[in-house]
Amino acid sequence: MRNAIWKAAAAGMLAIGLLPQQHVSAGPPHRVAVVIDDFGNNMKGTEEMFKLPVPITAAIMPFMPSTHADAEKAHGLGLDVIVHMPMEPNKGKPEWLGPGALFSSMTDEQVRLAVQKAIDDVPHAAGMNNHMGSKITADERIMRIVLQVCKERGLFFLDSRTTFKTVVPKVAAEIGVPVLRNDVFLDDVYEAGHIARQVERLKKLSAGQADSITIGHVGTPGLMTSGELSRAAGRMAGTTRFVRLSELVPASAEEQLILPKP
Repeated sequence: MRNAIWKAAAAGMLAIGLLPQQHVSAGPPHRVAVVIDDFGNNMKGTEEMFKLPVPITAAIMPFMPSTHADAEKAHGLGLDVIVHMPMEPNKGKPEWLGPGALFSSMTDEQVRLAVQKAIDDVPHAAGMNNHMGSKITADERIMRIVLQVCKERGLFFLDSRTTFKTVVPKVAAEIGVPVLRNDVFLDDVYEAGHIARQVERLKKLSAGQADSITIGHVGTPGLMTSGELSRAAGRMAGTTRFVRLSELVPASAEEQLILPKP
């Protein structure tokens, strides 16, 4: 009974950011979930990411040319699929978002409908994360709707952490939807040297905590990122277990979700 109470409390504290992820999960080997954003548009590095020697989680944009094909491919390989939901940033061109994006000017009903349609368009989705979204993830009105739809559909939410002003942990805790957070962007700068340094940062971070989440991308950095991840898999094999993102959802929260079978 005491363990059950602790797990429930830990999950709640994790959601609101009061408890580091490493205190919720089991001990070594340390677990790392690799999320790759921007699938769905036949981007450079797509095949290479699917061939990595470690499991990835495919964050797939809705309403794109290869949305369905990439989701089916990932699912067939036993990988997690999540909706890579386009959301308005503080800076950036609207065309960078792709179709079906969320904007701060939208009504509550427009937001709800857009999120529902995006989930419907990405087969096998177990969760969702934000594509861009520095403006939206700081908007409590909109994120309350997004997370409520996620809860209704049995999805967890990964906060990509594109802004330090994010309201995701607070709102998720109030609604009761499982939430995870990104620790390291691998390729926020499209340079091989930077990506290599970020992989080393991930390696050091994962050595000091039980669970870590990192995000990379297909597209411009796709081949560089996949290459660095392939090399890192060998270097980290003795101390790290690469897992699907859904494996990091707190155990007490899994009971509320219907997750794909491995």
